Amino acid sequence: MRNRPTLIAEDARRIAAAAEVEALANRWAVTIAVVDDGGHLLWLQRLDGAAPISAEIAPAKARTAAVGRRESKVYEDMINQGRVSFLSAPALLGMLEGGVPILVDGDCIGAVGVSGVKSSEDAQIARAGIAALGR
Repeated sequence: MRNRPTLIAEDARRIAAAAEVEALANRWAVTIAVVDDGGHLLWLQRLDGAAPISAEIAPAKARTAAVGRRESKVYEDMINQGRVSFLSAPALLGMLEGGVPILVDGDCIGAVGVSGVKSSEDAQIARAGIAALGR
């Protein structure tokens, strides 16, 4: 049997706080979601001014990144390049850039999803949150 790291509540808080700092520094109103390795929600934070729909999109992006073990942008790119059959993939509802997996020693231990601004900016915020883990 192999042991591996696991996200805890304090990790989710730290990730969300760093992501919030990045968003506020750029004056971006977003929703930030942190999920575990199974895509289950650990943290959801909708900043002032973020659109209500972002509270649905951010967790979907995070779940897609966690269960797919890759950035949600990978799926968006596949679809945009004509592989539209991916739209029917089960459990992958957030196939838009902005979901970033949290990788530790080669294992995906969760993901961060952000929604509310340009997709590349959503991903920037997610990466800033993950960087707070120091990994």
